[in-house]
Amino acid sequence: MQRTRIREILASEAGGPVLLKGWVRTRRDSKGFSFLEINDGSCLANVQVVADHTPELLPALEGVGTGAALAVSGELVESPAQGQRWEVRAASIEVYGLADQEAFPLQKKRHSDEFLRTIAHLRPRTNKYGAMLRVRSEMALAVHDFFRQRGFFHVHAPILTGSDCEGAGEMFRVSNLEAEKAAAMPPEVRAAEEFFGRPAGLTVSGQLEAELMALGLGSVYTFGPTFRAENSNTPKHAAEFWMVEPEVAFADLADDMDLAEGLVRHLVRHALDHCAADLALFGNFVDKTLLPTLENILARPFARLTHAEAIAVLKASGRSFEFPVHETSDLQTEHERFLCEEHFKRPVIVYDYPKEIKAFYMRLNDDNRTVAAMDLLVPRIGELCGGSQREERLDVLARRMAEYGLPEEPYWWYLDTRRFGSVPHAGFGMGFERLLMLVTGIANIRDVIPYPRTPGHLEF
Repeated sequence: MQRTRIREILASEAGGPVLLKGWVRTRRDSKGFSFLEINDGSCLANVQVVADHTPELLPALEGVGTGAALAVSGELVESPAQGQRWEVRAASIEVYGLADQEAFPLQKKRHSDEFLRTIAHLRPRTNKYGAMLRVRSEMALAVHDFFRQRGFFHVHAPILTGSDCEGAGEMFRVSNLEAEKAAAMPPEVRAAEEFFGRPAGLTVSGQLEAELMALGLGSVYTFGPTFRAENSNTPKHAAEFWMVEPEVAFADLADDMDLAEGLVRHLVRHALDHCAADLALFGNFVDKTLLPTLENILARPFARLTHAEAIAVLKASGRSFEFPVHETSDLQTEHERFLCEEHFKRPVIVYDYPKEIKAFYMRLNDDNRTVAAMDLLVPRIGELCGGSQREERLDVLARRMAEYGLPEEPYWWYLDTRRFGSVPHAGFGMGFERLLMLVTGIANIRDVIPYPRTPGHLEF
């Protein structure tokens, strides 16, 4: 008999034989029978199994408690208990694995996020993290659906790279050489001995490679892991995280802003439509304002204003910010949240940033002071998407690289795309974990990724 998932049981219109496989959440014994609450990870709900203390079943129940893994064959019948339509009358029970009741760390009580991070190998069995992982899976599917519906091609950018896309030098270095041996080598000898014949690192972004592919395929996106060797322990930063990075040829900044807003709206709507039970859990136990916040995102078009206009709003607010604002200052999370949550009370797109605070590849505007960059800001999170129209003019791009102290030689292939049939193009990056923080209300990035990589932490 094929295994029956609990989500299928809940949707069933008729009883009949079932084969249920899952983990025991609770066990309660009564005279002549036992009640087992089983969860198989397919949904938030458990199914109650009623096991009579017969000679056939009683031996299998020996030692079964919270955390034990079972297979239950039986009959799906209507339940007399309130709050559940179905229960399973057990005909046979097979025990796959018992759980030591004295040592098993997940009991029927609420555990702190900090504690659960120490047992990340077990936390998928909790309600909260099971729900988060289901939402994560559904959101990944929704990302692919959005771009497929719009004719984009999914492409793969390399993880190993010799290019620092952001120019910030916060890359993890990768070497085949033993550390002590490498440290003793002269730089030119070490370079020759490196596996790639040059220094290599883990990518901070797939954007540059996506640009190359967009300038042949038209509309592409990458969706994969990126890495940042930034010694930051904030709730929004991790050393390994996933990025969604679309790139579109024959597009400008307005097109870029439209695409980013469309993607965020699509993902929020998909979460509300397809993750209702899991979002209800987050709305009840994580953030009481979650569902109204998500509905508000869909209620009106996003606000749009230039960086100069945003600075003017912040200055006129009368607020005393920890980071004072001025004409060429970047926006901090406190500024972003004020704009979203208090001033406009909806998502905001800020564009046309001062050239001094943005990356070399962003298109220089005609005023020679700003670049065609944009950040999409959302409540609670701040920046969710960051992107730009790319600099398609070879002479301007080369000049901008020189201003940043970037040598042309390692980027010869990037410059070639401006030399051979260059076109206006634009794209952005969306932090996938930040999206998950938005749609679940979870406040720490460590709790929306299965095994977080942060400074000093490489468990699991």
